[in-house]
Amino acid sequence: MARGSFITFEGLDGSGKTTQLRLLAASLTAAGRNVVTLRQPGGTALGDRIRGILLDSRSEAALGPIAPATEMALMFADRAQAIAEIIEPALAAGSIVLCDRFTDSSEAYQGGGRQLGSERILAMHAAACGKLQPDLTLLLLPSLEDSLRRARRRNQRHLQKQGTDENRFERESDDFYRRIYEKYEEIAAREPQRVLPIRDEASIDQIQKRIFEIVTAHLSAATP
Repeated sequence: MARGSFITFEGLDGSGKTTQLRLLAASLTAAGRNVVTLRQPGGTALGDRIRGILLDSRSEAALGPIAPATEMALMFADRAQAIAEIIEPALAAGSIVLCDRFTDSSEAYQGGGRQLGSERILAMHAAACGKLQPDLTLLLLPSLEDSLRRARRRNQRHLQKQGTDENRFERESDDFYRRIYEKYEEIAAREPQRVLPIRDEASIDQIQKRIFEIVTAHLSAATP
């Protein structure tokens, strides 16, 4: 059986990546493709525990400040578990794996935002993830200001509706997010064959159509 395809979605919270991943999964499934979706951190029993520690703004009140290196290590612990438990088995079965965030997020958030640097993140990736890299990365890069506004509004709705608070990162300064945005730009410039930035301030439907066309072309080219 031919190996499946590993496609990741990247961008700031509020960029629309999670919505677009869900829409793409539905379109590919309707087209008869076998699709597996997951998010990072999370997606496994262990990963969901790690997600609670990393994203809940109340974590540091209970546990104390989380050091940047600890944050990085926990992200990769989650990633290594997801690779072993979900990603590699799905790829081996020929599925299309759609993942909401992967190592590019760590390079942007911990490498750029926390200023740990790309070299440290990529070394950790080699140790925890081996040679696994996405076949295609869709990087949603609307304006920084729009992304932050949407992310903070969304987290407030999430808190009111579900009682869970995942805005530990959203409390960071605009400078923190500017460093993340710039690091994403750097990654896209470094790996143009893998990373496709989508900067459009278009409607959800228009972006969905463009992404479906990109992914369909990618899958056709990858088919022997």
